[in-house]
Amino acid sequence: MDSIEVELSIESQSDKMQAEGVHSYVAEWPISCLAWSVRRDKAPRLAIGSYLEDYTNKVELIHFNYHTFNFTTDPRLVLDHPYAPTNLMFFPSDNDTNPDLLATSGDNLRLWQIHHDHIQLKSLLIGNKVSDHSAITSFDWAGFDPRLVATSSVDTTCTIWDIERESMNAQLVAHDKEVYDISWGGLNVFASVSGDGSVRVFDLRDKEKSTIIYENPVQDCPLLRLEWNKGDPRFMATVGMNSSKVVVMDIRQPTTPFMELSKHRMSVNGVSWSPDIGRHLCSVGDDSTALIWEVMETGVQGGCGDVEPLMWYGSTAEINHVCWSPMQWDWIALTFLNNLQLLKV
Repeated sequence: MDSIEVELSIESQSDKMQAEGVHSYVAEWPISCLAWSVRRDKAPRLAIGSYLEDYTNKVELIHFNYHTFNFTTDPRLVLDHPYAPTNLMFFPSDNDTNPDLLATSGDNLRLWQIHHDHIQLKSLLIGNKVSDHSAITSFDWAGFDPRLVATSSVDTTCTIWDIERESMNAQLVAHDKEVYDISWGGLNVFASVSGDGSVRVFDLRDKEKSTIIYENPVQDCPLLRLEWNKGDPRFMATVGMNSSKVVVMDIRQPTTPFMELSKHRMSVNGVSWSPDIGRHLCSVGDDSTALIWEVMETGVQGGCGDVEPLMWYGSTAEINHVCWSPMQWDWIALTFLNNLQLLKV
């Protein structure tokens, strides 16, 4: 399928710039989540998941040509997924000797083997000790050790999986309420956010303890999104329910936000750090905009509500997900309704 190319206007604090364009793929269903592949031996790929009320949902692989800006799909590379997937991730290594795997979450964590003409279920990982009915809200695949996947669950737990042995390494009762998102920060260390409104950091070398580094000042308001900055692990970003603000934290100075990014006019739905040196953050929201912030240049300890975005993009509907390409650092993917859009920034 050819992409739909439109002009992208990007405005900085000092001047205006023109990006090369926006390239759109229209799926057959509303999109729930997306992921970029990091393999170098394959054509650039993404995966998108459906958001359907039916039990049977879909996950589709899409190839994108950076030279022609065309999308291509293969009906053999579409899988049936129980319930709408809550997250997708490809195997986090560009080494082509590693297996070509895709992980999905929903009712459970699943690993799928990707072949050239079909996708096959490899592993179904079930390990809820606390509850028999515990949906997985999200997960993060450890780039420093691709054997490890960390999942978050509505049953208040976080679980660390060894996918090579297909077994559970650890399961922690992490919060007082549902855990909505999880992110690795480095070897043995991960963080999670919850319905209890806290960001907690865990160290697998001491599973009995956790450190609260931020609490939502809005009473009884959950934190829904969390992304640790893999390019600069001093920083992480979180978003609260129905909040138009992105809170950036410096883990060296807990409890007080490093920055508060407050230029969205409606609720923020997702954030993604740039994968290079971690200076940039993209946020998307119900105001149909994607904002790119140069966080490390403008950070002010104690928070700063009048920081201006470096760039912005406006879509035609609420944007629900964003993911910065881990391979091509000037490309960002976002989704709204049944549209996947790739922005060259």
